[in-house]
Amino acid sequence: MMSRLAGKVCIVTGATRGIGKGIALQLAEKGAKVYITGRTLDPVKGSKFGGSLKDTAREIEARGGTCIPIQCDHSEDAEIERLFDIVKRENDNRLDVLVNNAYSAANTIFNSMGVKFWDLPPSMWDEVNNVGLRNHYVCSVYAAKIMVQQKSGLIVNISSGGGLKYVFNCAYGIGKEACDRMAADCGFELRKFNVAFISLWPGFVGTETVLTNLSEALEKEPDDKRASTALENFSEGETPEFVGQCVSGLAVDPDIMKMSGKIVFTCDLARKYGLHDIEGHVPSDFTQFKFLLNMSGYKRLAAFVPGFLRFPKWILCIVGNKFY
Repeated sequence: MMSRLAGKVCIVTGATRGIGKGIALQLAEKGAKVYITGRTLDPVKGSKFGGSLKDTAREIEARGGTCIPIQCDHSEDAEIERLFDIVKRENDNRLDVLVNNAYSAANTIFNSMGVKFWDLPPSMWDEVNNVGLRNHYVCSVYAAKIMVQQKSGLIVNISSGGGLKYVFNCAYGIGKEACDRMAADCGFELRKFNVAFISLWPGFVGTETVLTNLSEALEKEPDDKRASTALENFSEGETPEFVGQCVSGLAVDPDIMKMSGKIVFTCDLARKYGLHDIEGHVPSDFTQFKFLLNMSGYKRLAAFVPGFLRFPKWILCIVGNKFY
């Protein structure tokens, strides 16, 4: 199934490291021509987290893939427009997949955890949601212009469970729920043109930024149980390339329109496509009773609960219900 990625043209935003890099690596490894974007073109000496477009491109090319790095600040509309002009010009006005992953607020969120929204400057909204939300919409507009004409295509927003319940801070959750709603509403308008729009929820993904920040937090506060549990979950959770496997599967799924406008879990795609992460890493299944018991601190009890026991997703709707 994955061989059908050969010849497909993809854009992955925010691919210098983390989830974006993992997605780009998998798409390119499976035959796609991948345009990657980010602010950092060349490696930066002494960078705490590392990663650059050229680093990602070199790794892709070492695997035999095709990668075109384009430096782009996704807070600047003119640079986004330039990106899509390049892709159109170089591919005869074709684009098969857009992955909206660019996010510039990871460090900001870690540094402001526990601070109430009224004690943060109003600029927190822009720091979190300019690139992490508005940019997704802008990129989707340009992608849709191409995909509607060709009557095919896939747009993926990388979102999270923060769109369901409070996580990290207010601006983060608002942005993630908006990403989910973007997929629903834009997907509604794109449906008759055979263009799919999906909001993808990975589980705990052990990116460089997350693992480094959590490790540093534990160095400062060794008794911080919350940070300790989080580090364990992210260390044993999904790898960025597992998310890439999921996006690669979506890109060639003949029934993709059945998922359009919906929130899709990586753990569900793992079962659907028969995907496996590297040893020691397991997708987080939010609907598993075992997972919920583990997260609630009942690890001994969780050990006796079969992994196939899950609750229906409509219960998640109740958990996130905003109506009185």
